[in-house]
Amino acid sequence: MTEAATRVTVALPRSLVALFPGVDRRVPAAGATVLDVIRDVDARVPGFANRILDAGPSIREHLNLFVDGDLAGLDTPVSDGVTVHVIPAVSGG
Repeated sequence: MTEAATRVTVALPRSLVALFPGVDRRVPAAGATVLDVIRDVDARVPGFANRILDAGPSIREHLNLFVDGDLAGLDTPVSDGVTVHVIPAVSGG
């Protein structure tokens, strides 16, 4: 993280943490947008972005991202101290 970067926390679901042994459920990150934050985490947790993003990039179909409780897209700006939640979509029949 650079000194001028916005500092945020990324809250991860257990299902995603299980894929990256040693990674906590709350990961510090930096960036100006949600996409920047994902890329920052990926720099320290290789493969992380591949679990969140499809080509384009776009958010994978069965995931939702929220910034402090509001549904977010990759271009959603983040500010110091916010939490970016990665939430698997719930579906069933």
